[in-house]
Amino acid sequence: MADNLLLDIRGLVIEATSYPPGEPPKDVTLVHGVDVQLEKGKVLGLIGESGAGKSTIGLSAMSYGRGGVRLTGGEILLNGRDIRPAAAWQLRRLRGREVTYVSQSAAASFNPSKRLMEQVIETCLSHGVMTRPEAESRAVGLFRKLGLPNPETFGNRYPHQVSGGQLQRAMTAMALCPKPDLVIFDEPTTALDVTTQIDVLAAIKEAIRDTGVAALYITHDLAVVAQVADEIMVLRHGRKVEHGTTDQIINHPREDYTKALVSVRSLEHAEKPEAAPILRIENVTARYRGTTFDVLKNISLGLPPGQTLAVVGESGSGKSTLARAITGLLPPTKGRISFDGRPLSAAFRGRTRQDLREIQMIYQMADTAMNPRQTVRTMIGRPLEFYFGMKGRERDLRVQELLDQIEMGKGFADRYPAELSGGQKQRVCIARALAAQPKLIICDEVTSALDPLVADGILKLLLNLQAETQMAYLFITHDLATVRAIADKIAVMYKGEVVRYGQKSDVLAPPFDDYTDLLLSSVPEMQLGWLENVLEHRRMASAGN
Repeated sequence: MADNLLLDIRGLVIEATSYPPGEPPKDVTLVHGVDVQLEKGKVLGLIGESGAGKSTIGLSAMSYGRGGVRLTGGEILLNGRDIRPAAAWQLRRLRGREVTYVSQSAAASFNPSKRLMEQVIETCLSHGVMTRPEAESRAVGLFRKLGLPNPETFGNRYPHQVSGGQLQRAMTAMALCPKPDLVIFDEPTTALDVTTQIDVLAAIKEAIRDTGVAALYITHDLAVVAQVADEIMVLRHGRKVEHGTTDQIINHPREDYTKALVSVRSLEHAEKPEAAPILRIENVTARYRGTTFDVLKNISLGLPPGQTLAVVGESGSGKSTLARAITGLLPPTKGRISFDGRPLSAAFRGRTRQDLREIQMIYQMADTAMNPRQTVRTMIGRPLEFYFGMKGRERDLRVQELLDQIEMGKGFADRYPAELSGGQKQRVCIARALAAQPKLIICDEVTSALDPLVADGILKLLLNLQAETQMAYLFITHDLATVRAIADKIAVMYKGEVVRYGQKSDVLAPPFDDYTDLLLSSVPEMQLGWLENVLEHRRMASAGN
């Protein structure tokens, strides 16, 4: 193994400076003496919840600390030499040549004003690895290998002219172009819908196999990493919990935390029987201002009180657009929406205060849905003041009741968003919606940005709140595991239309239409060889057609 060892991290210690409100700055340790070994041509998965140290450890492989963190202890041996004490000019030669990086958000990583080819080959040219014709030829070959359309001309496009999945594959091509020894994949498929994720995951796995590059694959999704990794290291609070082969971690985990990760999404929800709907959507068609095509086409759905309607489909299917129509942000051009027996004004401005109060919304990104300069008390207190005129002690007592209801208890009311974890922020957004005493909450991908264990906690909380209050949920998601865990009814959307709709047991039972079959088969399962089986099934189905 010593001759074949590419990366050898020994006793890594990483620190940062914390600035608690009203207190002097203090140093905190983020990574506590972690060891990482990676052989040439192998893939090591780094997995754990937010704050586990996955990305921090992964980026240390290029001796880089993001956000002001400091690499204060240990050795980082790459190809036999310690790069932690390397000078800045030495690290500039190393990064982008021996080690490259693929981030979670390709859209935020590309320059929108430059063509893709210029960005993909930039590192090769700046490091003098290849001539321009050689780099362009290499890039076209990678475009082809990664399944990108029209590989000879794909590089002529700008970032905004390709889909999210294509842009993520283009970023993988950029990382592989200079023929590095090591690629760091940092949550490369987390932001993608399930059907796109499969294509990108397959492309990444094939590219790793064909180029012989070694990789660190960082993710919080154990089912995803099981498809690409040779070994998996489980991390928590900056410490190694468990390390072993993928087969051992998936099928024979030793530590309780690893067992919890493996068993995540075991939540079951028995669907409720059909009942009269509180929300009726009848033949709704809508289009965005200034466009000539419909983004919603003749949608008809019903949602009973105390039940959950899951609206599923890939990106661009119309899920969030439907939510905009229900809330009056996108007035339908045809059809009608009624709630609790009364018609709703098509436009937001025409709705009564009761309409606004009874239909609330929780967004995917709690960070962007919260004012960073407001305390939890202020944010939850706003709807209490607006809808019920509560002030002073009455309002504060109700805020605390709501915090207790979302299982956050005392000590959080005067915190700011920056002092909360991702799961805590989402709970505060739930409490803010509950403050209005709604009859319907629209949940727009509320768990997709959360770690699996945290997401499970949010789903259980939502189910408990529904049992207590009989609220209805319209749950927008592309995660079929979430659908199974929470839904009573399901609507499958594709290109602005509902292609399958009914009780959960009916929608998830065969025979399936082609699109629903594609969606269901694209949900990663925690078993070795699952990706290969899915791809083979699709090849056979394609050949049969």
